Amino acid sequence: MVNCLIVGHGAREHVIGETLVKGGANLFSFMSFKNAGLEDLSKDIKIHSETDFQEMLEFCKQKNIDFAVIGPEAPLVVGIVDALEKRGIPCVGPKIEAAQLEGSKIFMRELLEKYKIQSNIMSKMFDSLEDVESYIKDIGKENIVVKPEGLTGGKGVKVYGDHLFSKKDILDYCNEIVNNNNRFLLEEKCNGEEFTLQAFVDGKNVIGSPVVQDHKRAYEDDKGPNTGGMGSYSMEDHLMPFFTQADVDQALDDMKKTVAAVKAETGVEYKGFLYGQFMKTASGIKLIEFNSRFGDPEAMNVLPLLNENFVDICWAIINGNLSKNYEFEKKATVCKYLAPEGYPVNPKKDEPIFIDEKCLEKIGAKHYYASVYREGNNIFTTSSRAIGILGISDTLENAEKIAEAGVRCIKGKLFHRKDVGTRKLLQKRINHMNSLQKK
Repeated sequence: MVNCLIVGHGAREHVIGETLVKGGANLFSFMSFKNAGLEDLSKDIKIHSETDFQEMLEFCKQKNIDFAVIGPEAPLVVGIVDALEKRGIPCVGPKIEAAQLEGSKIFMRELLEKYKIQSNIMSKMFDSLEDVESYIKDIGKENIVVKPEGLTGGKGVKVYGDHLFSKKDILDYCNEIVNNNNRFLLEEKCNGEEFTLQAFVDGKNVIGSPVVQDHKRAYEDDKGPNTGGMGSYSMEDHLMPFFTQADVDQALDDMKKTVAAVKAETGVEYKGFLYGQFMKTASGIKLIEFNSRFGDPEAMNVLPLLNENFVDICWAIINGNLSKNYEFEKKATVCKYLAPEGYPVNPKKDEPIFIDEKCLEKIGAKHYYASVYREGNNIFTTSSRAIGILGISDTLENAEKIAEAGVRCIKGKLFHRKDVGTRKLLQKRINHMNSLQKK
């Protein structure tokens, strides 16, 4: 049997670990704090900083690791893959230069512009407030999105009309970024419906998976502050009612061209998982961002549907021989995230959570541990999202019912968005897209 290392401690890593074990792997986990789900799946675990290369190498050596799968972005953008592969540990994840697709929004936009990627949008880089006002004047404050260059955990991007409500708000936020010694982008604001396309990449071949829609806002009806993602859904036909197969094909083609551009620009092949956040607008498909790993929660929507051996796919990524479109079950999924009361502004930490696993099993809902910790047999909240509850069924309606029933099997000072995956919210998305296309 193959010995696999999973790096990371969230629900994304829990579902990756589950899928590796399903493929016949002996799982070992290296994480900054203990994920109860990974602990149960693993032959052994190491609790340590996920960016301590030396400790990770020692653990790999002790456990005779055949390959490592890197879950989160932070180790990728500082070169964990380079460090492990230099010591003979193959990795599923991009090397440091390729990981800058996520690590540097400026690198990403400049690359897309240079290689004329169709879905790229208008943007400009700044390292001071000089010329910011004139740029705002040129494109209009109502068309502005502010993005710090580096990693922000899904919470650093601010959009006019959602988080910024005047020119002063824009300038104040830009000034805050500069004072933190960071560069930033001013991008054009796109209006449309977002979708996530995640792919397996072996340096040349890019193989897509079912598309997913995430819900970033904390509260129902898309209200409240941005979060890491409060839930997500996918449809049984692997599409969505507000875009076509041609739209997905264009997004996937732009991902392929970007992978080729990374190799042309850096000399390094992009290998691992690639996450494209796209938006369908009245003027076509636009790229919002790339992530150099699976999404969280979106990994939970696609990996449980995979009808292939995930260990074999990982080897194909490493060896550069992905050779076919992999099969996913034609089912719908709904993931609802339970988060501590007060999240993301003032979350209640160290509160007990009670999980009725027999109840979940009876309903047919799956659960994935995120930022919780276990002491003895008890699970407690941290300051971030706690547990992802997943429903899978032949229709979106049934998948949503399973996920919502699964939520009721969990007790504690938690909340979730009841509207994720509902027909009512889906219709709102359809109506929004229809209104844009009529203009």
